[in-house]
Amino acid sequence: MSEDKPGLFTRLKSGLAKSASGLSGFFTKKKLDAATIAELEETLIRSDMGSAQAHALAQAVARNRYDAEIEGGELRALLAGEIAAQLRKIEKPLLIDGGKKPFVILVAGVNGTGKTTTIGKLARRLGLEGHKVMLAAGDTFRAAAIEQLGVWAKRAGADFVATRPGGDAAGLAFEALEKARLAGSDVLLIDTAGRLQNKSDLMAELEKIARVIKKLDASSPHAVLLVLDATTGQNAISQVEAFGASVPLTGLIMTKLDGTAKGGILVALAAKSGLPVHFIGVGEGEDDLMPFNAENFAKALTGVESGAGAA
Repeated sequence: MSEDKPGLFTRLKSGLAKSASGLSGFFTKKKLDAATIAELEETLIRSDMGSAQAHALAQAVARNRYDAEIEGGELRALLAGEIAAQLRKIEKPLLIDGGKKPFVILVAGVNGTGKTTTIGKLARRLGLEGHKVMLAAGDTFRAAAIEQLGVWAKRAGADFVATRPGGDAAGLAFEALEKARLAGSDVLLIDTAGRLQNKSDLMAELEKIARVIKKLDASSPHAVLLVLDATTGQNAISQVEAFGASVPLTGLIMTKLDGTAKGGILVALAAKSGLPVHFIGVGEGEDDLMPFNAENFAKALTGVESGAGAA
């Protein structure tokens, strides 16, 4: 699937409009004196970048330019470049290892992150890339989640495994892996119940799912993705820490960036966790789950007019 198709950067900019608007008031002709640098730092903190990261970025922008006059466009470009430099270390595509068949992806997250929808969109993307995909409805707590994932499976042309509402999630995951093997699936995506990071019983269930599927494939799960809601801001950091203590997280997906002015949270996450961000969600559409590109994200966040390879 090409990521340089027309409109990709335009959709990203539209999705990050609320975050960008929070920064836009700063980009007028400035003199980079102490007051301006302090104002920039405060503006970045309001976008949820975190105080340490905001301070570092503001100082980097001012480096070798202290007390110099600077135009708004140049200031945007400078800030975008510094943000992109921070984010490149977490820019990493989700790679499906063809030697592990099926490649098992466990997906976790708290309630309300859009996890089940994200799994559906990811299944569609993987299908379009030529992978044979199976979805497992491991969120057995919510009948609606099972139904929702079933709809997405049909839309994505994926196989689907479910059990009754309230059924054993670990048993369902085990069964799904058996079926995925028999069906010759390339990828098995396992949904899990939305859980608060402070609910020890639900976190224990997540650990059990990971433990049970290892009985069939000791190397599984091959990826453990945590879906985060950008509107929660700094709380995303505590979620990464809590889930990472239960299962070995391999990557992140950040959703609902279109509904928040807190897009800077990705900068804070890059500094705190260092985990790859594989995808970001910037809207409700099927194509609004897009691979994370550090340069394009930084440019869209700061209002720079064009992205890398964007139409």
